[in-house]
Amino acid sequence: MKILLTNDDGIYSEGLCALYETLVLDHEVYIVAPESERSAVGHAITIEQPLRVRKVKRGKYFWGYAINGTPADCVKLALYELIGPVDLVISGINKGANVGINLLYSGTVSAATEAKILGYSSIAVSIDAYEDVDYCFAANFISTFINYAFDLPLDLPFCLNINIPHINPYKIKGIKFVRQSIAKLKEIFDKRLDLHDKIYYWQGAEEYTEKDPDTDVIALKEGYITITPIKFDLTNYSSLNKLKQIDDKILKNLVV
Repeated sequence: MKILLTNDDGIYSEGLCALYETLVLDHEVYIVAPESERSAVGHAITIEQPLRVRKVKRGKYFWGYAINGTPADCVKLALYELIGPVDLVISGINKGANVGINLLYSGTVSAATEAKILGYSSIAVSIDAYEDVDYCFAANFISTFINYAFDLPLDLPFCLNINIPHINPYKIKGIKFVRQSIAKLKEIFDKRLDLHDKIYYWQGAEEYTEKDPDTDVIALKEGYITITPIKFDLTNYSSLNKLKQIDDKILKNLVV
């Protein structure tokens, strides 16, 4: 397959390197990624400054294209200008899980949804750890999984969000296809004073409030690889159908 790799941790991240080194053994792999970390930028795109492309070498060899933009920028530029059509877009391996409402903030996931918007199947992959991360199993899992992904009962192009627990691979309980949790986070704002006695805040989150085992949050915590098919359509169809039942007289009164 012809595969585009990107991420939000930056072109030099260990997760991207691990995935590339595994996939390149069997596939035609291209890298277009942010030149530095762009975590939690969501689906932002760059419109107020030019996008600059820099070829990056790893050792003596060409590695990929570094972009001074967001993950969504990278996917757009790669597919329209730098690489052209591909069979699959993979975003990751992200350091830290992308589950629950954090999908809305994630640059990793947004790169994958951008690919789907443009008509390409995509996968966002994250590992549930931030320190002393071993990407070997996650990279090998994705390398095997993509050989079966197009045989799954999925609408094409598909977009999958995959999270892998950072535990001994022999202790992983299996794979679960689960929904995204929409439970809120218990969030905190750490209030501090700077050297000039001015107040500033560090934003953080303590834990998820989710309890449903059929969600990405709980299944990952229980030691399962979680796979969630996702989409970018934000329409609330239940409310839309109810609104369509409103009497036309009411609507006419609103615009008079």
